[in-house]
Amino acid sequence: MATDTAAPATGESSGYEQPTIDVPALRRLLDGRHTAIRELVRTNLAEYADVLVDAETMTTEEYRDRVRDIVVTMASTGQTGMGFPEEYGGGGDIGASVAAFETLAFGDLSVLVKVGVQFGLFGGAILQLGTQTHHDAYLRDVITGRLMGCFAMTETGHGSNVQALRTTATYDPATEEFVVDTPDDAARKDYIGNAARHADTAVVFAQLHVGEESEGVHAFVVPLRDGGQLLPGVRIEDCGLKMGLNGVDNGRIWFDGVRIPRTNLLNQFADVTPEGRYESPIENPNRRFFTMLGTLVQGRVCVGGAGINAAKVALAVAVRYGVTRRQFNATSEETEELLLDYGMHQRRLFPLLARTYALHFAQEVVAEDLHEVFSTTTAPELGDNEHRRRELESRAAGTKALGTWHATRTIQECREACGGAGYLSANRFAALKADTDVFTTFEGDNHVLLQLVAKGLLTDYASEFEDIDQFGMVRFVAGLAVDTVIEKTNVHKLIERIRDVLPGGDEWDQQAGLLDPNYHRMMLRYREEHMLAGVARRLKRGIDNGMNAGEVFSRVQDHVIRAANAHVERLVLDAFVDRTAALEDGDVKVALNLLADLFALTTIEADAAWFMEHGRLTSQRSKAISREVNDLCRKVRPLAVDLVDAFGVPPEMLRSEGMLSGLS
Repeated sequence: MATDTAAPATGESSGYEQPTIDVPALRRLLDGRHTAIRELVRTNLAEYADVLVDAETMTTEEYRDRVRDIVVTMASTGQTGMGFPEEYGGGGDIGASVAAFETLAFGDLSVLVKVGVQFGLFGGAILQLGTQTHHDAYLRDVITGRLMGCFAMTETGHGSNVQALRTTATYDPATEEFVVDTPDDAARKDYIGNAARHADTAVVFAQLHVGEESEGVHAFVVPLRDGGQLLPGVRIEDCGLKMGLNGVDNGRIWFDGVRIPRTNLLNQFADVTPEGRYESPIENPNRRFFTMLGTLVQGRVCVGGAGINAAKVALAVAVRYGVTRRQFNATSEETEELLLDYGMHQRRLFPLLARTYALHFAQEVVAEDLHEVFSTTTAPELGDNEHRRRELESRAAGTKALGTWHATRTIQECREACGGAGYLSANRFAALKADTDVFTTFEGDNHVLLQLVAKGLLTDYASEFEDIDQFGMVRFVAGLAVDTVIEKTNVHKLIERIRDVLPGGDEWDQQAGLLDPNYHRMMLRYREEHMLAGVARRLKRGIDNGMNAGEVFSRVQDHVIRAANAHVERLVLDAFVDRTAALEDGDVKVALNLLADLFALTTIEADAAWFMEHGRLTSQRSKAISREVNDLCRKVRPLAVDLVDAFGVPPEMLRSEGMLSGLS
């Protein structure tokens, strides 16, 4: 494939010296400490590249079986078991497990999700919620794919509100068994990956009833099939064709008097004795429930990383198409202009490229935190690092939300940037759009996840870290120490801190250099704290006026989401700037600083109205930021192909040779 990567003169000042990128070195930087596992996944993806065609040519049943076969074969290489204990055949490295999953997102996303269901959700629940008895019984077969399973949490009538699930598991002391039942259709397990065709066993979340008491939601191992045949009392229906991910066999499950042994309760946090006595080291039922759910945070971390990597695939195709496809005689009568040499094309793609790099490094922080907070062999000890675990849950939720929204936006923009060629299935955008669209709502709807982020901010992670159902948020509003939040987020105190790092006194936001990373940080910090204080004041005003707490929360919900979004964007910028600052001086650092500047300024530019409304941006400075963004785009232009090549997307995964050949 011939491409013309040359760029026209940028017009920048003579003091600017264009960097040259060492692509392998930048790829190693992006791969981090898990280069080996990422390269193993890339090799496996290239070997099974034909599945991208299979998705379009096979029947649904054939495609699902093909995806299952690939997942089981990949399991034999060790890449899917990296997060499990070594004594069961795993790699004992949660960070490597996340890296493998993220890299798998370069390929067929049905394979990715099938891996996530089998090893992350089903296997992860047994690992984190079970004890050694369950580990000995199941983990070896889970890791090798000999035992295929599913994660039966979601119900038709209760999606995000896990505490209100209505499937029941009633203990029968006469037989020392739990009896699992679905009381009505609204309580059926719905959208359960692996259930319709391949799962032999499920981890089922159900309300535990012992005697006359309801002990809340717990997890149980429930067999579904034997030799491919459904077991008595189990009914499963296929969910049917979906918008995407049709290589995953999503199903609906009903239980009618299904009996399982007492020992099938995953009893890391609670147990039932043979005679029927409920026991738990965590007395508070809310804390017990959310401690249990908190151990499953790895799913959100992985989905966020997968969305970011899917965006990388789209950018790799679109940028390479932009240096190949010519259109109109703009600067020469003899030769048509390359698409990527048009300022608008740069404006469309390069801020997305910069944001992808920023989110990559933010995701790196989340993955490292996950690895450090959680043991590689078992769930963390109760109470250990509890505050840090709550911060991790919040950060994982926020990064997942921004990362998956970014994927949706980036894939669409890249498709449009490739014109009609991008509409062809062979060039991957059709599958990328369809398969990633659900990322914004699974492992938590993004807006609901940002409510969780806001709650952590408003309480400083000090209260029971209840989940994100609306009633829980109402209780939280009613008990919030609002005055403490307002005092903590006092913007006048923030400005005093800003004066220590930026010149200009009260006019710091007008005097600081546009490319000063401290200016970028303080603008986003100011926005975050101002918004958070505003949320607290609105909540206080409503409660003081005697309004119902639920109505108060509903009225300020948009402010809650915006404050949480501002917080996560600031964390993303901090991660990018910190990572770049730690590099040795050289061309890679220069290139990443360009992207960091571009990410920061386009973030400020996108919310210019807010900054103007709150006196932190004049119209003149706003115009100057837009000019600077255009200049940064011109500087990124000669580096663009190298920047997307550094992602390391296997060429076999791009499927764009037909779109690119013969055009230059």
